[in-house]
Amino acid sequence: MSAVETLPPEEACTVSLPRIGAATTRRRLVADGLALTLDLAGLGGAWVTIRFSDTGSGSLSRVLMTALATTRAVTSLPEEAEGDDSFSWTGRLPEGMRELRLTPLARERPFRLRTLMIQRRSRIALAVRALRRDPVTAARALYWRSLGLKVRGRGLLLAALHHRAKTGYGAWIARFDTLTAADRDRIGAEIAGWEAEGRAPPLISVLMPVHDPAPRVLEAALRSVRAQLYPHWELCIVDDASTDPAIPRLLARHAATESRIRVIRRPQNGHIARATNDALALATGSHVAFLDHDDELAESALYHVAVAIRTDPELVLIYSDEDKIDARGRRFAPHFKSDFDRELLYGQNYINHLTVMPTARVRELGGLRPGFEGSQDHDLLLRATAGVAPARIGHIPRVLYHWRAAGGSGTFSDRALAQSEAARLRALSEIAARSGATAARGPHGFNRLVRPMPEPAPRVSVVIPTRDRAELLEVVLEGLFRATDYPDIEVVVVDNGSVEPRTRTLFARYAADPRLRIVAVPGAFNFSDLSNRGAAAATGPVLLFLNNDVEIIEAGWLRELVSIALDPEIGAVGAKLLYPDGTLQHGGIVLGIGGVAGHSHLGLPDADSGYFARMVLAQEVSAVTGACLAMRASVFAEVGGFDGARLAVAFNDVDLCLRVRAAGYRIVWTPYARLVHHESKSRGAEDTPEKRARFEAEVRVMQERWGPQLRADPYYNPNLSRAAAHFRL
Repeated sequence: MSAVETLPPEEACTVSLPRIGAATTRRRLVADGLALTLDLAGLGGAWVTIRFSDTGSGSLSRVLMTALATTRAVTSLPEEAEGDDSFSWTGRLPEGMRELRLTPLARERPFRLRTLMIQRRSRIALAVRALRRDPVTAARALYWRSLGLKVRGRGLLLAALHHRAKTGYGAWIARFDTLTAADRDRIGAEIAGWEAEGRAPPLISVLMPVHDPAPRVLEAALRSVRAQLYPHWELCIVDDASTDPAIPRLLARHAATESRIRVIRRPQNGHIARATNDALALATGSHVAFLDHDDELAESALYHVAVAIRTDPELVLIYSDEDKIDARGRRFAPHFKSDFDRELLYGQNYINHLTVMPTARVRELGGLRPGFEGSQDHDLLLRATAGVAPARIGHIPRVLYHWRAAGGSGTFSDRALAQSEAARLRALSEIAARSGATAARGPHGFNRLVRPMPEPAPRVSVVIPTRDRAELLEVVLEGLFRATDYPDIEVVVVDNGSVEPRTRTLFARYAADPRLRIVAVPGAFNFSDLSNRGAAAATGPVLLFLNNDVEIIEAGWLRELVSIALDPEIGAVGAKLLYPDGTLQHGGIVLGIGGVAGHSHLGLPDADSGYFARMVLAQEVSAVTGACLAMRASVFAEVGGFDGARLAVAFNDVDLCLRVRAAGYRIVWTPYARLVHHESKSRGAEDTPEKRARFEAEVRVMQERWGPQLRADPYYNPNLSRAAAHFRL
């Protein structure tokens, strides 16, 4: 499949550009491998709006848009969705602009460029747009510009232009999740094209166990299946001995008028697992989808599932985002999920609905297991994903399932929460036992996987770069040696030119302690180089990179980090870091925030569980902060350590973690290791021209090196805002 689909050349490959010199020009899009390029020489420094449409994208970005300059510098142009498959970017093109480049974010997700327009923006138009989006910041930009401070004014203007107000879910549905007649026609034409290929589209068997729902919600569930835009489905219903006589009558009426609906009735109630397995026995499709008797499918649900199956027939599990509906059919509480996260699945069934699996695979696993009622789906997912490569698990980032949250649903988990929690814990215990781990009850009844620690525990070499600020270093050393429950700690303090007497006194106090060594590395501050020097001097098989402004508040924090870091699948692990006021400083790192990366749930109160309990559950992330980062020394050496040449201060931890992930390892963040971090207290803020210039250079390095990854964090849903990692629209 081509990674780029465009209209015929006469329709789509010529673009009208803003006036350059004396005349408007027209230039052609040129294919360059999987990308499209457009010559924009002469537009460097111009303020423009670039607008394009990507048919069938559903307003989910499938394109990385970059500007290439004559200096070979690459600048990312992060577009924003406007709805109706349209995207735009407004800003100032870099000086020396050479070409615009459109690259698919993934080979298996082609983009279909239908229109591309570039429009020069006047100062008045920019000011009006900025004032509408962020009046306060725009006013500050105009103020500084009036004083002649163009650079400061330009930066504030860009911030105002790219500001996105928080979107309510109702507004989001209207803008991004409402099909038009044209959308339905396009989907129908695409399905007809599949049928004309001579290759049968996949038949999807929807499994529905039924037991005494309110007739009105069952009717809604049935109608949602019959309304599917994708016609290749069958609905396999098992009436689990419903006592309400209206239920079998309702089912019989639908089966009589729709040949794709098959119904059988159990003579006695066997609960949801047995009823679902009976429905599985009826299935003749290549894949099965699970639908509760009171929930509803979005009309495009099975179409998107079929697209996923056709794109990658080797997928063993497909799941989508979901929301809830109330008695009036009002949608609320959307769950915009991450791509496959094995660690998070250990703790909770975040996959939930809609779930689709190959029929043969479900039968091979024995279907749902009686005795796990209330958590039977979680049990199936744990068994189905054990040992499976993440590439074989597909996530559709669209709300395809509406979960009933009103009266009449009668779900088992609501009626027997304690039994459901026990079943969930038992399911994890079976998976955990394979690696010698155990399952424990975590916060709010969620699971917690506790990995084993070898005896004797391996030495941990704690690498702490520092320059003076003995009052901070003293706190962290006291915490390591006196307040940490771990038997073998080696501390390597990398001294970056300390001169204060108090620091010398502190070093002298520990001079006879074999657990502490001082490595002198004078010169300019370079966190990456200092950390690499410390790692080279370390003797432990586990490295812990720790800032000198971290305060230890719990005894078991290091055992938690080490037990995870020793897992051969895991390359690095990070902790839950709090500000001194008890709010969250680090809950993992999300790519793409602010252009490069930002901390998840920043500023959240410690007691708040976060978005769908994310801050009380261990989970995979794309990166963790170098302020407290544990990893095996062998992994650190394998990926080449920190980049001291181009990332001296900022983003070196993100870069390291991305290289660890590229090497095939997982990155884990755990809330069960909590510390206090006085962020940048010892080094200070980026508040001088020199520091800002260095920071901007490091931003460019990250965008050039990791552009596609920064645009598509697998653990942060593409529907969520990238203004901040607060998991909001």
